[in-house]
Amino acid sequence: MKKRSIQMLLLAVTLTVMMIGVSVIPASAASQGLTDDQISAIVNTTTDESKISSPFLDVVNQVRNSVVGVNNYAMTSSYYGYGYGWGYGQPQTQEALRGTGSGVVITEYGHVLTNYHVVEGATRVTVTTGVDENEHEATVVGYDANLDIAVLEVPGLNLTPVALGDSDALQVGEWAIVIGNPLGEKYARSVSMGIVSGLNREVTDQNMDRYGRISTITNTMIQTDAAINSGNSGGGMFNALGQLQGIPARYASGSSSSFFSTGREVDNIGLCIPINVAKPLITEVLKDYNSSGQSAASRSQESGSQENPIDSPLFGKPRLGVTVSTIANGPQFGLPQGAFVRSVESGSPAEAGGIQAGDIVVELDGTVLSSQNALISKLNGYKEGDVIEVKVYRDPDLAAQAGNNTLDLKNVGDGEYITLSVTLQIVDHMNF
Repeated sequence: MKKRSIQMLLLAVTLTVMMIGVSVIPASAASQGLTDDQISAIVNTTTDESKISSPFLDVVNQVRNSVVGVNNYAMTSSYYGYGYGWGYGQPQTQEALRGTGSGVVITEYGHVLTNYHVVEGATRVTVTTGVDENEHEATVVGYDANLDIAVLEVPGLNLTPVALGDSDALQVGEWAIVIGNPLGEKYARSVSMGIVSGLNREVTDQNMDRYGRISTITNTMIQTDAAINSGNSGGGMFNALGQLQGIPARYASGSSSSFFSTGREVDNIGLCIPINVAKPLITEVLKDYNSSGQSAASRSQESGSQENPIDSPLFGKPRLGVTVSTIANGPQFGLPQGAFVRSVESGSPAEAGGIQAGDIVVELDGTVLSSQNALISKLNGYKEGDVIEVKVYRDPDLAAQAGNNTLDLKNVGDGEYITLSVTLQIVDHMNF
């Protein structure tokens, strides 16, 4: 009985508290609700743009419209129906959009910098902008497949060019602003932001030229954690001054379908080609740009002599004609750093100049070379007919292993340095 009395007392106290809580709400407020002015004060707000500060606003407004879309068109064959005397039907050839990427306007004359893989295999290239809905016809006026860079010429583009930076002055930790067209025009001129995560990241690829010859090349790139996705290739990585410092080229992913697959779970690893790597090609293109405002490539295409804008030998780079690689830890075995010559092509400038398989190219015109990538970069500054002085390190024991997949450096004797003279030629099927 006593327990029941206590329960009844607790219930009475609870009901009393609830009644007190309800009684504090004014009846007038419950019935009237909020006024229009009160609702307007909550909803109808404004933002003073002049008071918004960001280190990226000025840069983005300065360069965003200078980033364009690049469309790669190629001829494809397909079959319609069956029979008609052909068993499976007659193939129908038509032009189709092969892929899309990005590019950056770098001159007031309509030159656009992009990746080679964005325009590779194209029979027609167009550019789209953020100022109109037209596709502007473009001509590939220069490219380097090994460095994965290309320059387009788009007459009458009339967009403000960006300023080129000095990628050798990049610092790990500084801002990296990436602008491009991930997944095509749907997300055109998207902006992503991060920092420079690393410099001189070596990336090794297999490259196939237009004759089907496969070579292994290594390039150094800028690493950033700014988002880079499919379609960003060829766009711009800018610094806080609005200068173009890198060309987004790839991203790392654990997916086997990604452009740069690691097979492991990864996030926020994007790689960009340093702008200084592209400057020699840009220089050659601009030297070729004549007073009439048209490059040799455009003249060639208009005359009908160029079926594929990126397959003309007019735009190849002078080569030595060698296959090279970098020997890891060479100095630990008494060898110099440099570009190791694995093979020399018959009839090449290298063969004529006396370069042999097994040589290590250590110096070119007074510039010391530390790797195959250094040799490739140095060669980009030359034109056909240039005579260059090449210093090589030659050892018979090393030469005997030139064709091997792996080298036994423990059994290499003492070699010697030899200085050679080589006249460069444009022979597109050669490597470096």
